[in-house]
Amino acid sequence: MELYREHGFEQTTVAQIAERAGLTERTFFRHFADKREVLFAGSGQLHDLLVQAVADAPASATPLAAMVAGIEAIGALIEESRGRTLARQRQQIVSASAELRERELNKMSSLAGALAGALRERGVAEPAASLLAEIGIAVFRLSFERWVSGRRERELRELMRESLAEVGSLTAQAGSRATAA
Repeated sequence: MELYREHGFEQTTVAQIAERAGLTERTFFRHFADKREVLFAGSGQLHDLLVQAVADAPASATPLAAMVAGIEAIGALIEESRGRTLARQRQQIVSASAELRERELNKMSSLAGALAGALRERGVAEPAASLLAEIGIAVFRLSFERWVSGRRERELRELMRESLAEVGSLTAQAGSRATAA
């Protein structure tokens, strides 16, 4: 992270990263496919946790409640493992690089696909499973951005709950307008 901040992602080399970490390049490549993966190494863990949290939601849980369980689980993991400072640094590095922004979008798309699949496993039909998954990942992503850029010390899960309440309010408004029409 320090090297990326000091030199920028594009200018930082694997040799510099390995040297700073006290490793050989060969050892670096045993752990990471390339220098991007340093920033995205936990993606598989997020994917697995998201799917497991949805699967572990009580059978009586609504599809929305199962989705919320999934995104809250990954939010909790990020808060506990990275913390706001490290997450903020990572986000700044990703935001400064078109290549990394694209990789981040791919990660979010993969998470949405995993979430939709987990909801389908619970018996949620299409297009509801995909719509709910996209909403969930949008709520997660926007809440994460608010969390890392926020000045107040609020929990990521609190921001996700606020965003979900906003979605609920918007859909209720849309429903009442459709009924009135």
